[in-house]
Amino acid sequence: MKQITKDIHYVGVNDRNKNLFEGLWPLPNGVSYNSYLITDEKVCLIDTVEVDFFIPYIKNIQAILGSRPVDYLVINHMEPDHSGAIELIRKYYPDVTIIGNKKTFGMIEGFYGIADNLKEVKNGDTLSLGAHTLQFVLTPMVHWPETMVTLDTLTNTLFSGDAFGCFGALNGGIIDAEINCDTFWLEMVRYYSNIVGKYGTPVQNALKKLAGVKLDYICSTHGPVWHEHITKVIELYDKMSRYETEEGLVICYGTMYGNTERAAEMIARAASEAGVKNIVMYNISKTHHSYIIRDVFRYNGLIVGAPTYNAGLYHEMEVLLSELAGKDIKNHLLGWFGSYAWAGKAVGRIAEWNEHHLHYTPVGNPVEIKQSLDASTTEQCYALGRAMAEAIKKD
Repeated sequence: MKQITKDIHYVGVNDRNKNLFEGLWPLPNGVSYNSYLITDEKVCLIDTVEVDFFIPYIKNIQAILGSRPVDYLVINHMEPDHSGAIELIRKYYPDVTIIGNKKTFGMIEGFYGIADNLKEVKNGDTLSLGAHTLQFVLTPMVHWPETMVTLDTLTNTLFSGDAFGCFGALNGGIIDAEINCDTFWLEMVRYYSNIVGKYGTPVQNALKKLAGVKLDYICSTHGPVWHEHITKVIELYDKMSRYETEEGLVICYGTMYGNTERAAEMIARAASEAGVKNIVMYNISKTHHSYIIRDVFRYNGLIVGAPTYNAGLYHEMEVLLSELAGKDIKNHLLGWFGSYAWAGKAVGRIAEWNEHHLHYTPVGNPVEIKQSLDASTTEQCYALGRAMAEAIKKD
């Protein structure tokens, strides 16, 4: 528990046991499930937590309320890590009125079989708790169709759902002013790129709805409560949702016996010698794609390479390209290379991925290596690295 303002408390929990968020994305530092309680003439709970953590969660709520009931439960987002405790909250507080929009209620009935004591709100509607007035702003497809945010107009506090969230448990401190936030910035980029990344246009629409609104606190459902760093957080979301990148190069490669890896090293060296300082390299069979996707969001240049395998493209590269296509990442430069022993297919398959799905700007000449590097393909690798460096700096 943590008091944020006079009548607003943090009542969320931490999960340091889960290995993969959504069964997909690594959680080396855990994750928080944030929920908030407003105590006024009426009591309002904002979002819930994953149901596995209900016991510590309800104890947090009862420690503040004692025997006082919860009058309203606002659900900004229906993913079960935030809505999972609704059924049990109803058992503890049977008269609670659930606040949401029309799409929220279809999901509540589908997930939890709840269809009564619901109050629908539309964009711009308000709800008085006494001194506090809540205003509801619908933000569809950030990143589900029912998502919305709730503004407390008295304290200028935005309860933002998943927006402005990040991976990482909260280790004692709750508000950014009491935390060293250095570990959270890249985790915010990773969270956005992995979870929200496809929906840049809806995020931009949401930011426009909130433009000019005074905000003293942003209370997301994951990560710190933002207070000192609100400007930085909003600017970061604005940048990511416009697919704006930094100058830099991500090189991803698959390799079985080291030939493709050696080519990647040469390409990286050529790009470095040509003046690119931000270069990251990933063996796609070793590094979880979550981190690769994060850095593709960050940097404007991407070079991928892999062997031919089963008369097609090396499996892990096929998966990565599919993931990048699914994120609909824009405004990137792409170079590629491949290797083969007896039937060259990888280079052509990467070209097909770009033509039909990625739609990145091709850079340089693709390099195709038969069996192992020779003087000609070595020079081609250096040429690809130099061409990418030139395009990165020009872009």
